[in-house]
Amino acid sequence: MRGDDMNVNLLSLDSLSLIEDSDHVMVDDECDTDAGGNVNVWIKSPLSSVKHSVKDVPSTGELYLQACKLVGVVPVRYFLRHLGCDTINMNHHGLGPLGGKALAIALVTDMNITTLQLADNCLSAEGARYLTQMLRANFTIQHLDLSNNNLQSAGAECVAKMLLENISIKSLKLSGNKFAEDDARWFADTFASNYRVKELDLSHNHFSLRGGEHLGQMIANNDGLEVLDLSWNRLRMKGAVAFCAGLKVNSTLKHLDLSWNGFSNEGALALGEALKFNNTLVHLNLNNNRITDEGVSMLCKGLEANDTLRVLKLAYNSLTVEGALTLINVIKKTSKSAIEELNICNVLVNENFVQLLELICQERLSLEVQYGGVGGFIAKKPRKRTDPMKIIQDYLDQRKLRLWDFFRHIDKDGTMRVSVVDFRKAVQQSTIPLEKFQIEELIQRLDRDGTGIVDYRGLADTRKQMMRDHRRQLRKVESRQKKEKQKSDRILKTFESAVEAVTPRSSMIISPSGAREDWTGPRHFSATPLSSWHHIIMSNSSRYSVQNMSSEHVHLPMIGGATPYKPPSSADVRSYSQPNLSSSGTKPAISKPTSAQRIHSTSNPSVMSPTANLTRSRPAINTQDAAKAGVKSKKKKKRKDVISKGKSETNA
Repeated sequence: MRGDDMNVNLLSLDSLSLIEDSDHVMVDDECDTDAGGNVNVWIKSPLSSVKHSVKDVPSTGELYLQACKLVGVVPVRYFLRHLGCDTINMNHHGLGPLGGKALAIALVTDMNITTLQLADNCLSAEGARYLTQMLRANFTIQHLDLSNNNLQSAGAECVAKMLLENISIKSLKLSGNKFAEDDARWFADTFASNYRVKELDLSHNHFSLRGGEHLGQMIANNDGLEVLDLSWNRLRMKGAVAFCAGLKVNSTLKHLDLSWNGFSNEGALALGEALKFNNTLVHLNLNNNRITDEGVSMLCKGLEANDTLRVLKLAYNSLTVEGALTLINVIKKTSKSAIEELNICNVLVNENFVQLLELICQERLSLEVQYGGVGGFIAKKPRKRTDPMKIIQDYLDQRKLRLWDFFRHIDKDGTMRVSVVDFRKAVQQSTIPLEKFQIEELIQRLDRDGTGIVDYRGLADTRKQMMRDHRRQLRKVESRQKKEKQKSDRILKTFESAVEAVTPRSSMIISPSGAREDWTGPRHFSATPLSSWHHIIMSNSSRYSVQNMSSEHVHLPMIGGATPYKPPSSADVRSYSQPNLSSSGTKPAISKPTSAQRIHSTSNPSVMSPTANLTRSRPAINTQDAAKAGVKSKKKKKRKDVISKGKSETNA
């Protein structure tokens, strides 16, 4: 921007209203504003002494053109052409931070636009800061799309703080903005008091372990969100378990997308526990989450107790016919199940599945199951081949015989060595349940050198080895089962610890009529490591109500010792005073949200913040032990002095 232009750092509505310079601005209709050419803008100037009133504030188009000129960007003709519409779709226009700034300046006074789509515009955190300052004054925009704008952590902070003051946004898309793990903390803190946003899209970001803990906190403390998209993140292990703990106590979510997150069987176990108690979720997307047949069995334990879930998507997981049969059997056996759509479109099923599905569809006409086709099979484990030596030993043990007793009629010398022919004949004529190939295998093992002589003493040595192998195999199986049980118990313990942090307590609501009543709703919990959740003392929380939000004067309750909210005068409201969008040195003070205020009904005036720093105190040192340690050190020092003194005298 040239130096003769107005100082951008002092840009405001008053500087753009052209009070002493013009009545209105005219634009050449033939100019190509998107191609990067010059824009022909001229002003009809009356007498400079004419005083203008509030109604002389320039229109949105005029304001936008002047803002573009001041910040040095080319106006977007699409925006000018669609002024007056309730939906502005400016996706993929390459606005950049300054283009977003010019747009923000123009939209402060706009009262028509309710849907603003700005996806993929390279806004970055700077452009987000301009737009969020505009949204603190504009209360008509209800649907906002800022996806794929590289907002990163600074942008997440700006958007979250804006939501504390905005009272109009109902749908917010923030997909693909490279939000990091701890950026979820901003949304957890914001949505603890914002109940107006109904739809939130945080997909294609980088939330993982700690992000899952913060997001679990968010849905546990929020009573407004109905649609949440967290697909294409990295919620797994403790992050997945923590999020499911928040889902257990949530009472508003209806549509939840968790696809492409790597939940695995651990997350499926926690999700099954959550579904036992959640009674609002209607649509659940778990596509591509590394869930196996075992994980589906864990998930089905929750489906058996759930009567609200209608749509369940489990496509592109590691499921086989067994997992498909488990799902369809749960639907059949659970009379109160509300599932109407099941998506396992990559699974090949068998005829048994198809027949069972047809039988269920006769009773549930609305049920629709998508599967990959018929041609799957249940892999049968091959029958374990019993060792022929073990068969012989078991045969002898049942009859209480010794090896020599069995072979003495062919081993008259008692050398325990017989020919292969005699050995084969003796075994075949006996009642030992050995097949022909087992006899040949036994002969090869007892006559490895091919001498034609079988030394059946090897049977006794083999018995001992078989017993050792059998015990070793049992220990392996028991160890594996023990580890699996310990893993499941650890996941459930972690889940219960997380749930304990959000266990409802009795609190107070202020209903619209002003009457108070008891309510058991979710309370704040701090997104700390799961191992320490059950050591944290949480504060109570309560809902709020704001009456007559459409009026000019919005009365909000006082929070603690905070200054009461003073509504602006009617003249100020009509003048649409604009915040300083270009000020980079000073940050506007973040006031309490005008959309919501929570009243904490606790006896302790210092209520813990959800993000308060939690420190663990070191255990006190026992004074007696310290005293004993001091005496011992003194004695040891005295002993050393005596020894050193004796050595010095000897040397002397």
